[in-house]
Amino acid sequence: MQSFIYNNPTKVIFGRDTENTVGKEIKNLGCKKVLVVYGTKSVKESGLLEKIENILKNDNIEYELFGNVRANPTLSHAREGVKKAIDFGSDFILAVGGGSVIDTAKAIAHGASNPETDIWDFWTRVKEVEKSIPIGCILTISAAGSETSNSAVLTNEETLDKRGLPTEFNRPKFAIMNPCLTFTLPYYQVACGISDMLMHTFDRYFGDSEGSVNGDNNQTTDAIAEAVLRTIFKNGLIAMKDKTNYDAMSELMWCGSLSHNTLTGLGLSFDFIVHKFGHELSAKFDVAHGASLSAMWGSWAKYCLKDKRQRFIQYSKNVWNIDDDNTGLKGIEKTIEYFKQINMPTNFTELGIGVQSEDVLNDLTRRCIKDGKLEFRHFRALSKEDVYNIFKMSNN
Repeated sequence: MQSFIYNNPTKVIFGRDTENTVGKEIKNLGCKKVLVVYGTKSVKESGLLEKIENILKNDNIEYELFGNVRANPTLSHAREGVKKAIDFGSDFILAVGGGSVIDTAKAIAHGASNPETDIWDFWTRVKEVEKSIPIGCILTISAAGSETSNSAVLTNEETLDKRGLPTEFNRPKFAIMNPCLTFTLPYYQVACGISDMLMHTFDRYFGDSEGSVNGDNNQTTDAIAEAVLRTIFKNGLIAMKDKTNYDAMSELMWCGSLSHNTLTGLGLSFDFIVHKFGHELSAKFDVAHGASLSAMWGSWAKYCLKDKRQRFIQYSKNVWNIDDDNTGLKGIEKTIEYFKQINMPTNFTELGIGVQSEDVLNDLTRRCIKDGKLEFRHFRALSKEDVYNIFKMSNN
């Protein structure tokens, strides 16, 4: 094993009806004024928001509502939430929803605790988060893993700049995870979630293990990641046939957290590369995050294959049980086939944005490398030309 620091302080409350404990968990933290952050219509139509309001009322917890968080959460909306939290005097932020809602709640918490700082300064690394209001979440979508992660993503819609912020202050105090709350999701969102959690594991698994000569370091981390991938692949197919299958949806919900709580990448160095590609697509075209990732993964994998054959052979064998893959290509092709099975795109046309011009590809490339300020050097080092070539491979 390589050196690492592992910190996962989030209390996970998993199972049926666990949302009923939310008031108790907030009171245990000594908090009294809660800003409830949520999305658009689904949390209302399902009755969940009303249920949470009643629980807070019964536990004599003051609260205000802040809704309309959309997919690919925006900076301007998070700024509105910061103002509302400050005006209300919030001492706790409760996210009821999926990754976009939870990431917005994290941004609001940082901004409300640091009113003298514009939150975008945290995302651009101008300022470092040194204090924040505690947050908790009730998860309704298995995908982003934000419920136990140290990261949060925002899009600056004025500049089309989508960025992630890693900080331990992003860790929720608790994550309430009832798989039944995912039963009302459209199948497309289930599929996008499957793609996202797969990529959270892929972007770590295909990283560097420093000092490894034969690629056999970090065996435990690899084994955990491979088990998570196998479980997602298996239960994803079941869920896409019946999204009310509790066993399948519960496996996916837990895998979503394991995929992004740092466990599947311990001892590895990585660029989170496919996410970087996907961020540019979702920022520019406002496509679903999970779909942007599946549209890019196959191109990236095939581009890296010739230099990293052994790793892809291991992936084929240990995840797909393919013993006769001497090239590593079979595992890649099985993965692309899987994305098609769950109706996830594997190129720009399937993503719904069509074939793009050279100018757009160059703009995507420039944004992806942050005008040359961002260097991709782990797993397989990528130059500006490499990044452009990978975008071009998906441009069909």
